[in-house]
Amino acid sequence: MKSGTAKIALKWLLGVLFVAAGLNHFWKPEFYVRIMPPYLPWPHELVLISGGFEILGGIGLLIPRFTVPAAWGLIALLVAVFPANIHMALNPEVGADLFPNLPPAVWWVRLPFQVLFIAWAYWFTRK
Repeated sequence: MKSGTAKIALKWLLGVLFVAAGLNHFWKPEFYVRIMPPYLPWPHELVLISGGFEILGGIGLLIPRFTVPAAWGLIALLVAVFPANIHMALNPEVGADLFPNLPPAVWWVRLPFQVLFIAWAYWFTRK
């Protein structure tokens, strides 16, 4: 597979992942509400807003005219939702409640993956 073809395939993969994740915010909002840090107001609304932006970002990534701004938007979104990931790591009972079969260390191990997703989106800010 050529480099350009791989980048297109990975762009589609990332776009589809974000659209699917965003749709899941609407199908199962209570899941995401449960991982929201308690200091954030309007958890249900924030879940729906972040899901909407995930869908828009994923679709935008796939439209050449909007790829770069969508990638930057997804980066901003990944940074914005990072406190929920930290909240799960600092409060293992939240993760245990949602995924009782996973050890608490999983919530710490998954934090660096946010950086990988940011790097993946950043790749599409460059021509």
